[in-house]
Amino acid sequence: MPIHTRNKISASFSMASMSDLVFLLLIFFMITSTLVAPNAIKLLLPGSSSKTMSKQTITVYINANQNFFVEEFQVNEDVLESQIAQKLEGQTEGTVVLRADKTVPVQNIVTVIDAVNEINKKNGTKHKVILATLPK
Repeated sequence: MPIHTRNKISASFSMASMSDLVFLLLIFFMITSTLVAPNAIKLLLPGSSSKTMSKQTITVYINANQNFFVEEFQVNEDVLESQIAQKLEGQTEGTVVLRADKTVPVQNIVTVIDAVNEINKKNGTKHKVILATLPK
């Protein structure tokens, strides 16, 4: 007497759950990629062949119109030092990344460096300034 099984194994494979997973991943990556905005202020950075990388604490921008920005907030040159000091508060070794348009006069770059040096002198800290460039 042959033994008959009630549950038969189906040889077909359903791709419905796999396609759902692919579409969910696609939507996830599309949403997260649009949220990333590395440079909110449009600049033409100068080119350089050096590749110094550092963990940045804050970013200071100087655009072609010689306007200063700490992070994305425009500040006057007179309050630049106090705004940078406020962002660096509580840190002893921070890094200020300076993103200056390549048409900006050197004096504006020196103004940011002097502001950070004054903060270092007043607080006894060791903050440094790095000039951001584009690779050649």
